[in-house]
Amino acid sequence: MLALLFGSLLSGPLTMLSEAQMAAPAHHLKHLELFGAHVPKLNRAVLEAVDAVQRTAPDGGGYFIGIHAQPAESPIGYPLALGPTALLAPPRTTSYCSGSSYTAFIEAMDRLLGSRLSSLSPERAEAMRMQEPDGGRREDRVKGWGWWNADGPGCDYCMVQYLGVGERISPSAALPGDFMNISWKSGLGHSVVFLGWGTDAQGVKGVRYWSSQTGTNGLGDQFSALSKVVSVVAVRLKHPERIFTFDPLKAVDPAVAGDPVPL
Repeated sequence: MLALLFGSLLSGPLTMLSEAQMAAPAHHLKHLELFGAHVPKLNRAVLEAVDAVQRTAPDGGGYFIGIHAQPAESPIGYPLALGPTALLAPPRTTSYCSGSSYTAFIEAMDRLLGSRLSSLSPERAEAMRMQEPDGGRREDRVKGWGWWNADGPGCDYCMVQYLGVGERISPSAALPGDFMNISWKSGLGHSVVFLGWGTDAQGVKGVRYWSSQTGTNGLGDQFSALSKVVSVVAVRLKHPERIFTFDPLKAVDPAVAGDPVPL
């Protein structure tokens, strides 16, 4: 993903991780237990979804990107559905960052809305797919997944602008279970589920998150130093019910500025 630009930083209480939270291994199934005690209900659903996704690949499952590989890259390594709608028949058992965060979002929506999803209109259900009907790749900036997977702050593009289910928040107010796009000084980016700000045993300030990356062999928790970060965009799930009313033809403005980190 491309680097994000700086935006304004709003004040808010920082979520600083405890020693026990920082000590959790990269691969575990206790995100709800460890990080969900003092967060909103919808964030708890996201953390529960993270545990469910991690359960499909306890050792990470492997990280792979390669649009032109045979078979092609897979956003996540298992068949994903939103209610009765199949979203992905995975060509591989591996994953990559935006695929893992989108999967956590979908699994959370599934838990929150349950049987109501059977009434999702065919046009809106199709807009959430991660593949075209013929199994081909859904391109960036095409409908829900295409905007989530686009270069830049995909969680804002998809959740805030396209679907209307999320709200942009200040990084200083971010809580475990929020979604975040990180822009690195290298010029690349990362799509993650935020777990908290913290300081490691060497005194390095950083951010802990769950996603798919090489350092965890795919799905897992990772801690990254803030010295590597240019800016972030944080989004909180607030209105899951709007998935029943969003406009599948909604335009998205890709000119979204990022916020500096709060530490």
